[in-house]
Amino acid sequence: MSARILDGVALSQEARQQVARDAARLLAQHGQRPGLAVILVGDDPASAVYVRNKLRACNDHGLHSVLERYSANLSQVELIARIDALNADPSVHGILVQMPLPPHLDPHAVIATIRTDKDVDGFSLHSAGALMSGLPGLLPATPLGCMALIRRTGVDLRGKHAVVIGRSNTVGKPMALLLLQANATVTVCHSATLDLGLHTRQADVLVAAVGKRHQVTADMVKPGAIVIDVGINRDQDGKLCGDVDFAAVREVAGWISPVPGGVGPMTITMLLMNTLQAAKAQLS
Repeated sequence: MSARILDGVALSQEARQQVARDAARLLAQHGQRPGLAVILVGDDPASAVYVRNKLRACNDHGLHSVLERYSANLSQVELIARIDALNADPSVHGILVQMPLPPHLDPHAVIATIRTDKDVDGFSLHSAGALMSGLPGLLPATPLGCMALIRRTGVDLRGKHAVVIGRSNTVGKPMALLLLQANATVTVCHSATLDLGLHTRQADVLVAAVGKRHQVTADMVKPGAIVIDVGINRDQDGKLCGDVDFAAVREVAGWISPVPGGVGPMTITMLLMNTLQAAKAQLS
C-alpha cells in the first residue's frame, strides 16, 4: 500500500490561519503588527523567489514586512549598518538576511550582528547554543517545519530510531537536536558515511537533507518509515524534485513528504510563527 502523503500545503494553511488570528490580536492590543524585515543582497534568482514568497505570506496573514534589496557590491560595513538600524526599529520584530550572500561578505559576522530576539532564522550562535542546551529560543524554520510534519503522523518518537542525512548548520544539525529533544535515538549521516543504506534501512524516521537528486532509493527505506524530504533539486526535465525518489519510496514508506508541497511551505509558515513569537516577546 502506498505511503500516506504529508501535505505541507494543507498543514501550512491551518497554521497560517492561527498566525493571522494572533497577529490581529497583537494589533488590537498593542497597535502593532508583527514586523519582518528581509535583506536581499545581489541578484540570485532563486533567492529572489524565496524572498517574494516569504513577503507574500507575511502580507497575506496580517504581518508587516519590509524588503531591503541591495546590489551585490554592497560592503560588509554598509550591510551591518543596515542591520543595526533594523535592530533599533521597534516596528521590526524579526530580521532575516537571505542566504547565500555574495562571496566577499562573511555570513557568520553578518548573522552575529542581528539582535538575538530578532533572529527569526535561528542561525546565530546564541540561538544555536539555546537549541543545543534545550533552552527556549527562536529555532531554524526548516527543521521546525519537518517536526510539524512528523507530528502530523501521530507517531510517538520516544525510542524511535531517526536518521538524518546531512549535517549542515541550517538543517541537518538542528534537525538532529530537535529529534533528540523528542526522545528519538538519532544517527546523523553525511558525505563520509560508509554504506549509507545500512543506516537508513534502520530508520523509523528518515530525514533527507543532502541536496542530491534521488539520493534515497526504495531499497534504502525501512517499510512503514516516516520519510521527510528536505531537498530541492531539478530533474532531467527541469522539474522540482527532492532528495528522495518519491515514486519508488512511496511504495515502501508509511508516510512521505512530497517535493514540492511538503517541507517548503512549512518552512515559510515556521518563519511567520517565529516572527509572531518574537513580536509577542518584544511587545509584552
